[in-house]
Amino acid sequence: MATILVTNDDGVFAPGLLALKQALEAIADVVVLAPERNWSASSHIKTMHKPLRVHKVTLADGSSASSSSGSPTDCVALVMGGVLGIVPDLVVAGVNAGHNLGIDVTYSGTVACAMEAVIKGVPGIAVSTSYLEDSAADAPAVRRLAAEIARGAALRALERKLPEYTLLNLNVPAVAPHQLRGIRITRMGRRHYDANEVQERHDPYGRPYYWLGGSMPIDEDDPSTDVGAIKQGFVSVTPISLDMTNHRFLDNLGEWGIPAEVT
Repeated sequence: MATILVTNDDGVFAPGLLALKQALEAIADVVVLAPERNWSASSHIKTMHKPLRVHKVTLADGSSASSSSGSPTDCVALVMGGVLGIVPDLVVAGVNAGHNLGIDVTYSGTVACAMEAVIKGVPGIAVSTSYLEDSAADAPAVRRLAAEIARGAALRALERKLPEYTLLNLNVPAVAPHQLRGIRITRMGRRHYDANEVQERHDPYGRPYYWLGGSMPIDEDDPSTDVGAIKQGFVSVTPISLDMTNHRFLDNLGEWGIPAEVT
């Protein structure tokens, strides 16, 4: 059987990770190495100036896993470097507690795990959904649904392979299985935030401090995009390339007359 590394940015004990691990065990040998704490919105942070530690932990179902003091992408790099004694055939990150749509992929530690896998030469898949508190009655069903869809994508990725420098970003609407409308192949959509997202407050001594990221996203409703698909109750599957060159602009940029030499 293939070997799949499961990781995330919500922490090793996040229920979404457990649901994903259990779903993928039907198709592969699964190993888990995930951060020991929550690193949401950490993007592709890499620890380079202090040592990292790896510890054995026990998940809620009694199975063994490993945690790291490092970031989500550190976890992938550690495994690819041989820390667990295996090199996985595929890395699947999630199930993230919150969608990773549009421009949010640049913030996402979940997507960064899949990016790190691709950089290290193995396919990567990020899977996310959105649900209320873990105590909500429908949260386990939503996580299981996302994990099952991720299993199907993982099986195809192992069979068909992915193009070079390409990962899959899966987003699953937070609905019951019977309410799911289907699956769409999508492109990244447009997601905007209030420009004035900084909230200033004051401590007991009157000194200001600030909160970032409190505004809700505003999505353009295009059904061919990830944000549009989720709005309409569809799973979105978006291929994302690590080549971020704007190829269509290359010729126009050449017409700018940027000096060939520094004067």
